[in-house]
Amino acid sequence: MEWSNKSVVTEFILLGLSSSWGLQLSLFFVFSLFYGAAVLGNLLIILTVITDSRLHSPMYFLLSNLSFIDVCQATFATPKMIADFLNEHKTITFEGCMSQIFFLHVFGGSEMVLLVAMAYDRYIAICKPLHYMTIMSRRVCTVLVSVSWAIGILHSASHLVFTVNLPFCGPNKVDNFFCDLPLVIKLACLDTYFLEILVLTNSGLLSLICFILLLISYTIILVTVRSRSSTGTSKALSTLSAHVTVVVLFFGPLIFIYIWPFDSFPIDKFISVFFTVFTPFLNPIIYTLRNEEVKAAMRKLRSRHIGSKQIS
Repeated sequence: MEWSNKSVVTEFILLGLSSSWGLQLSLFFVFSLFYGAAVLGNLLIILTVITDSRLHSPMYFLLSNLSFIDVCQATFATPKMIADFLNEHKTITFEGCMSQIFFLHVFGGSEMVLLVAMAYDRYIAICKPLHYMTIMSRRVCTVLVSVSWAIGILHSASHLVFTVNLPFCGPNKVDNFFCDLPLVIKLACLDTYFLEILVLTNSGLLSLICFILLLISYTIILVTVRSRSSTGTSKALSTLSAHVTVVVLFFGPLIFIYIWPFDSFPIDKFISVFFTVFTPFLNPIIYTLRNEEVKAAMRKLRSRHIGSKQIS
């Protein structure tokens, strides 16, 4: 069958997380809480970094951009999932489905590259502290963030360019709460083996390169730290712990996804939820609980807000 950009299918049915009405009501309140906390927590970090001059440094500039990506990552599919808990028929238009696929890979790809940039920032700060401000200038930081978005967009566009032209002529049920690319590809009316390998190679290669760069960066940092005094070691490890935790939480689910990329397991939905809801929720908690400067800036921001309310 030849490919055609005029698909018969105009909408997809999302099977969601559960078919039980009672469970869906419970999930509606639970995920509404987590989504609200994820968005507010990341927006609070962005606001804190912008308003506090002590946080106008390369590390916090990159952290605020990570928080922005987390807001986007939590928003591309979660609000619809929450709304669908109250709907009996969970459908999404063909265009909406393609948009979800596009934004998922844009934000996922951008975050991977940005985590590498944050690891590079920590490498320069710990291994070359005297040259830190010279190397990590505002221009360099802007370039790093721009490159992360550019790679994310190119990575996503490379998937979407062939997906939108696939012939969807019958099956339209997606066994998830959003349009996941492997699940959508399997609905096409042709042999998708080659496309599945192409998707796996594309996404897997980007993930592998970023993961190897992160391993190299943190290995060099740890080797450098061990050669210094115990006081310096403790402080550096405390700074690194938040970054390493976020990297593990981000790449852990990805490793599972690429081990069994096109086989459906019940845990797949949990991984999707973890990636789109819990990771954006946990990131601001990890960075604020492990960072005294951010906590002090947030207390200052709260005091300023309370003081302005009392004056008004």
